[in-house]
Amino acid sequence: MNNQRLVILLLLIAYIFSPTLFNWIINPEGAWYRPYIVWILVIGIAFAMQLRRKKYNDLD
Repeated sequence: MNNQRLVILLLLIAYIFSPTLFNWIINPEGAWYRPYIVWILVIGIAFAMQLRRKKYNDLD
C-alpha cells in the first residue's frame, strides 16, 4: 500500500512538471546532455526502489 502512494505521488509530480521539464530538455540553447540527466535520474530512482524492495523481500 505504501508503494502505491509513492507511485501515485511521483506520477502526479511528473504530470505537473512535465511541460516545464520538456521545455527545459528540448531548449536548443541548452546543453546536449540534458536528456541524459533526466534518464540517469529515472534509472537511479528505479535502481534504489529495486534495492529497497529486494531488501524487504529478503527479510520475509
